[in-house]
Order: sequence, then C-alpha cells, then structure tokens
Amino acid sequence: MNMLSSSALGMLIPLLMATAVIFVRMRAQKKPVSARRIILPPLFMSTGFAMFHFPETATPFAYHVTAFLIGLVLSIPLILTSRFEFVGQEVYLKRSRAFFLILLGLLVIRTAIKLVVNDSFTVMQTAGLFFVLAYGMILPWRLAMLYMYRQLVKKPVRT
Repeated sequence: MNMLSSSALGMLIPLLMATAVIFVRMRAQKKPVSARRIILPPLFMSTGFAMFHFPETATPFAYHVTAFLIGLVLSIPLILTSRFEFVGQEVYLKRSRAFFLILLGLLVIRTAIKLVVNDSFTVMQTAGLFFVLAYGMILPWRLAMLYMYRQLVKKPVRT
C-alpha cells in the first residue's frame, strides 16, 4: 500500500532536508569562522554542476540565468543579517534573531516556487533549476561574508 504519492515525497524530502540545513546553520554560529570555512561550501557545492552532463537536466540557458538571479535576490536578506564579531581572539558569526526567520521564509518561498513550476518540468529539470537557484543564493552570500570577514580581521584585534 502506497502511503505517500511520489509528488508528496517530492515535497516532503526537500522540506526535511531544508529543515536539517536550517538547524546545521544555526549550530554553525557557535563555532569560530575562518576564510576557509566561508569559502568551502560553495566550492563543494559546485560539484553539483556535473548533473548538467546528463541530457535529462537540460533546460534553456535563460531558465538557468533566471534561477541564478532569483537566488541572488533571495541571498540579500542573508547578506544583510550576516555580521561577524570577535570573541576573544576568534571571529564568530554574530547571532541574529532574524536569521532563523529568514531561513524559514526562504524555505517557504522556495517551496511555493516549486509548487508553481512542478508541473512545467521533469523531476531532473526541476532539480537542476533549484540547484542553480540554491547556488545563486550561497555564492553571493559567501562572497559577501568573505569580504566582511576580511574587513574585520584587517582591523587590530581587540583584547
């Protein structure tokens, strides 16, 4: 007996994964930040572009540009709420009360977009477009974080 349809699973699994990411991001704020820890996530994530070697993920290039630009726009609240501070000799991402709400809001927006485009594309095409959207969010956010981090560590360390 099939308890959940494939479309319900197609919504449930990404929601569970996104919820896990939110909690991982919240826990990561408790660890010191370094340039390496800022740069590595988009580098590791970039291996996902290998999916576009498969014809099943093919969509017009304009769709990928649009997905990336939507991700860029959605990264703005993350950039605006990401700040660093020294705690002793180490740099930490400053906790923001809005950060959790922003991540939750982004999850709702991405889910709404998925519901709208779900019937227009195959599962593989949707996965490809949402990967590009996610990369469009993480890349500018992490580049902005790297810039802010470097600006902070240029200043003399406070004791």
